[in-house]
Amino acid sequence: MTKTIDYYLTLVSPWAFLGHDRFVKMVAENNAKINVIPVNYGKIFAATGGLPLGKRSPQRQAYRLMEIARWREELGIPINTHPKFFPASDQMAAQMVTSVVQAGGDAMELTGLFQRLVWIDEGNISDESTVIDVADRAGFDGEKLLKDSQAPEIATLYEQNTARAIERGVFGAPTYIIDDELFWGQDRLYFVEKALKK
Repeated sequence: MTKTIDYYLTLVSPWAFLGHDRFVKMVAENNAKINVIPVNYGKIFAATGGLPLGKRSPQRQAYRLMEIARWREELGIPINTHPKFFPASDQMAAQMVTSVVQAGGDAMELTGLFQRLVWIDEGNISDESTVIDVADRAGFDGEKLLKDSQAPEIATLYEQNTARAIERGVFGAPTYIIDDELFWGQDRLYFVEKALKK
């Protein structure tokens, strides 16, 4: 039986980006499927006791940067620890991904390109012309996708997905869920693969 992984993330998470390509490869190798679900982590943090980056203690902020640098070296991914347009709202891009998923399309390449935009390409994920260009590069009609994604029902779905994430116990990004079992963080992909092989 083909397993489906619910992939909860914010498109501006460095941790989701660091794990994204490995996750896609792992899922393909194990004949599984991904249900990509971008959500509003501002609301998730508020509901689950987390803090946005700017409100975390200096010690936690410093350690985060050390960890990103460690994983950059370990994985050979040239992630920028201080990207030009971070933090930035990813809601516009997230609704574009949500719109693709809602229409039954494959949004994983688009998801990866949005992450790369922030962490390597120094692009502004909250800029309309930029997200249109990224969608074009992913094989979509970017202008049409942006327009479709701004429909009230897509905005509502994005909020419903966020509420559902909280109900399911999601508190950090990325979170992978298989058969209602949560795996938080790209450093848990080893356990995700074990679950896929069961």
